[in-house]
Amino acid sequence: ATLDQNPLISDSPFPLFDAIKAEHVVPGINFLLEKAERDAQELEESLTSLGDKVTTEQLLPPLEKLCDRLNISWGASQHLKSVKDTEALRKAVEEIQPEKVAFDLRVAQSEPIYRAFKAIRQSAAWGSLTEAQKRIVDGEIRDAELQGVALIGAQKERFNEIQKRLAQLSLDFSNNVLDATKAFHVRLTKKEEVDGLPESSLALAAQTAKSKGDEGATQEAGPWVITLDMPAYLPAMQYAKDRSLREKLYRAQVTRASELGVSEGGKVLDNTPLMKEILKLRKEKAILLGKAHHAEVSTASKMATLDTAMALLGDLRAACYQRSVEELKELQAFAESRGFEGTLQLWDATFYAEALREERYAFNQEELRPYFALPRVLQGLFGLAKRLFDVDVVPYADAAARPVSLWHPDVQFWQVNQGGKALAFFYLDPYSRPEEKKDGAWMDDVCGRSRVLATGGEPVRLPVAHMVCNQSPPVGDKPSLMTLREVETLFHEFGHALQHMLTTQEEGMVSGIRGVEWDAVEQPSQFMENWCYDKATVDKMAVHYETGEPIPADLWAKVKAAKNFRAASMMSRQLSFAVSDLVLHSSFDPDGPQTIHELFRDVAKQYQAQAPMDYDRFMCGFSHIFAGGYAAGYYSYLWAEVLSADCFAAFEEAGLEREEAVRATGRRFRDTVLALGGGVAPTKVFEAFR
Repeated sequence: ATLDQNPLISDSPFPLFDAIKAEHVVPGINFLLEKAERDAQELEESLTSLGDKVTTEQLLPPLEKLCDRLNISWGASQHLKSVKDTEALRKAVEEIQPEKVAFDLRVAQSEPIYRAFKAIRQSAAWGSLTEAQKRIVDGEIRDAELQGVALIGAQKERFNEIQKRLAQLSLDFSNNVLDATKAFHVRLTKKEEVDGLPESSLALAAQTAKSKGDEGATQEAGPWVITLDMPAYLPAMQYAKDRSLREKLYRAQVTRASELGVSEGGKVLDNTPLMKEILKLRKEKAILLGKAHHAEVSTASKMATLDTAMALLGDLRAACYQRSVEELKELQAFAESRGFEGTLQLWDATFYAEALREERYAFNQEELRPYFALPRVLQGLFGLAKRLFDVDVVPYADAAARPVSLWHPDVQFWQVNQGGKALAFFYLDPYSRPEEKKDGAWMDDVCGRSRVLATGGEPVRLPVAHMVCNQSPPVGDKPSLMTLREVETLFHEFGHALQHMLTTQEEGMVSGIRGVEWDAVEQPSQFMENWCYDKATVDKMAVHYETGEPIPADLWAKVKAAKNFRAASMMSRQLSFAVSDLVLHSSFDPDGPQTIHELFRDVAKQYQAQAPMDYDRFMCGFSHIFAGGYAAGYYSYLWAEVLSADCFAAFEEAGLEREEAVRATGRRFRDTVLALGGGVAPTKVFEAFR
């Protein structure tokens, strides 16, 4: 294809997702890199000639424009790799990634740009800058230093080699997790093997069997195929009476992408050597920067320090460990009352916990599914956005003038309006597709709100976001019937998207989620989860998909009563992940006698009532810290949970039954937490709200 037909270099406001093919990636990104290099040289010449007289107006707009189109197109390529993975796309991204990393480093380490920021910081005009501009200048100086701007000669060369290698290792780690998840499945043919599984699971397992070649598979007679994809795996662990099936699935899940896991076509997909190399390189990089370890590099741009993060995790352990021990004892006693003999194992815990929940609260999680059909849940979610933040989420209305292209038929595209005017747009890719889509759920930006990047006579460019989930897909002619956890996940990702979309910040470098400290970025997402239990929200969304009947009041009362069921055990698990992450990136020696897996087991023994198995290789699938942005930052979820609980408390204090008070508090949350972006320090944002 010729360059002028390459969808990656189109200046369409929305990426041409359905047109982007693997063969476009290398030439398209190369073309944009060459253009960005010319623009960077031009900017550097201009800054050098201006010297100390440089102003923010001469520096910030050209710098913001410099990488915008490149980053949108690179983001689209990376996004497609996450949601529509193919071998050809992998190869293309892998081929061009070193060039993109090199260019990012070249800009981050640009001395003329760094000197210009330092000159502005020291100039007489500093006092007249806006708070957002000051945050940009300070942040850019800090980030340049963390990207090695001050290094020279062999040290800088080594630093840049490390960055390129780390990018490749992250890519390999992620590919291994996806391939290992895909490589494992259990095919069941006997009714007794699936005893206990609810209808929704059997229907999904038969649909999966069909997709893998069992054309005659039915929900009633099988065959049934269960994968490690969460909508298939979790119900099997909760309901399958066949203990050996649960053990088989559990072992496969915790050994994914390890030397003990399933190989793919004879190739062992083992992330252990990759993790070891990642940790060694992160440590070496930190030492080059004059830091003690990677945790110090990571927390340099966060609210917490290593010590304050560890202190919070210690406080949380003190609050929940003893209770988690009691929860395990209760579970053991309950299992024995049901005829279980011996000590409960990890593949028994989920099964008996579900049975105990049923006995204690007299409802079954599956009973809720018919009341949580995705279309109706979205109505409830969007109704909440209107109620709290006075915005309307509507189907996209401008397709004739500005067409939108989607990467899959299930993807939805929505517009957010305020007072009848477009404010933002977002894509929603809701269902699991284990053959091509990464697991988990995430939100990412396509582009941010920006005054400088406005086109066509508009005052600002509007923000665009992706929301990606992996929830239960529609089965047969039924819509996606969601678990309550899937509803919470959707609300969580929408919280991230709202912070990106409802920003009023027009300095593009700190608008939306950009420039927000990482340990504050989870605050709006965790905050939104609370509303899944709010009566007015539930009344709008929890309606039976066939009869239109609202969820019975007594059933919902039981759900609310069960909200904190085994909360200490769940918190303990999160604590063991967060602490392991911080220890791995601070005191742990990758070349020492202790392995990464031994360290995780040692930490888990201190934080969890039920220790992991000796064969546990959870770390091999811990993409957040080895292939995502959470290295020495996983604690952010718990840090932000404390902040978000305090935010929700403001609504409780105002009175959740008092509609005017809820609306007024919602507008205040919108105008602070959701509006100010990275342009104001998170502590100030929080104080302005509270």
